[in-house]
Amino acid sequence: MGIKFYRPTSNGRRAGSVLDYAEITKVEPEKSLLEASPKNGGRNNHGHVTRRHDGGGNKRMYRRIDFKRDKDGIPAKVAAIEYDPFRTAFIALLHYADGEKRYILAAQGVSVGQTLMSGRSVEPQAGNCMPLSDIPVGLEIHNIELRLGKGGQLVRSAGGWAQLQAKEGEHAIVKLPSEELRMVNLTCRATIGRLSNADHQNVSLGKAGRRRHLGIRPTVRGTAMNPVDHPMGGGEGRTAGGRHPCSPSAVLAKGGRTRNKKNPTNKFILRRRKKGPH
Repeated sequence: MGIKFYRPTSNGRRAGSVLDYAEITKVEPEKSLLEASPKNGGRNNHGHVTRRHDGGGNKRMYRRIDFKRDKDGIPAKVAAIEYDPFRTAFIALLHYADGEKRYILAAQGVSVGQTLMSGRSVEPQAGNCMPLSDIPVGLEIHNIELRLGKGGQLVRSAGGWAQLQAKEGEHAIVKLPSEELRMVNLTCRATIGRLSNADHQNVSLGKAGRRRHLGIRPTVRGTAMNPVDHPMGGGEGRTAGGRHPCSPSAVLAKGGRTRNKKNPTNKFILRRRKKGPH
C-alpha cells in the first residue's frame, strides 16, 4: 500500500494525493451482502438537521460486515480484499466451508487464499477471532467487543490497533489507540492483528470538491453566524466571539468533558484518554 501523486495540472491535483489500492483484488462487491443506503442530508423525519455537515456525496451501497465473528470451528477462505465506501479500513470477503459468505474487517497482512478461523481453539494469527481469555498478553488486537455477543465496537478504523496488556480476574486490561486503559470482560471477543489501510491518514484531499464527494458539507465559523444561530455569532464587524469556542448547542470545544459522570461503565476505565488528536 502506498500514496500516489499526480502531475500538478491544477491546484487541486498539486496538493492532493490518493491511495494506490495495491491491496485491492476485487472491484465489484458481493451482491448478496449489499444493502441500500438512502441519503437523508443529516435530517430526521421532521426535516430538522440532527447531524451537521452531512449531505450530498456519491451514491454508495452498504456492505454488511460481520462484527460478531460467531461462526466457530468453520474454516473460511479469504476470497478477496475490497474497498468499502462506508469505512476507512479495507474489508475481506470470506467463503466459509459450509457455503456462506461474509464480509469482515481486513487485518494487515491478510491475503487472498488464506484460511481464517473463529473460536476458542484457534491459532492467534492475524485475522483470526477469539475470546480475550485465549489471546496471549501483548498481542495487537482490533474489533473488540464490549458486551458478549454484541459484536466488535472498539478499534475499527484504518490502521488501528489496541494491545492486550494484562488479565486480572474476570477482566482483561486493554490499551486503546487513544492510550486509554480499559477493562473488558474476558469472554468478549477480539480479532488478532492491526487493521489494513494504515496509509489512509497520509492522504491529502487537495480540494474542497473531494470532501463533497465524500458527503461532507462545508463548516461555517460560528463568529460568521447570527446570534440566533450560534452563541459566538453577532457583533459589529469581525469579532473574536467573546467566549471560549463552542458548538451551536454551547458545548465547549476545547477539552470540555462530555461523558456523563454517573455512567455506570466509568468503573471500567482505568486511565482516561489523552486530550487532543491521537
